Amino acid sequence: MSDFAKSLSVSASGLQAQAQRLRHLSENISNADTPGYRRKTVAFETAFGLGDSVSAVETGRVRLDRNTDLERIYDPQHPLADETGHYDGSNVNLLIELSDAREAQRSYEANLKMFEQARKMSAGLMDLLRR
Repeated sequence: MSDFAKSLSVSASGLQAQAQRLRHLSENISNADTPGYRRKTVAFETAFGLGDSVSAVETGRVRLDRNTDLERIYDPQHPLADETGHYDGSNVNLLIELSDAREAQRSYEANLKMFEQARKMSAGLMDLLRR
């Protein structure tokens, strides 16, 4: 596998990983008001197999955030309220989700620029070889 193909593969794996991260973040944001919803997190892992000490990134298992307690909401009229008038909300913090989404977006854009640059360099090399 050529160096250009390896760089394209690494960039593409980063794009896929950040896209999956953004999907889970948007799911968390859309379920912020869903009672009992636990925030989903995804971890990145190294994917081997490109050879020559080049490795790509892939997403690991999706996990539920069990470290953060669900918010206790007081609303005696809610159908899920217990005898004290409380029910479990979600553990999604919109500030954290939005900052994570911004970070994932910037990482996605960086991988996209790297992909475009490798493609341009490869096209430039092909043009030189045709002369």
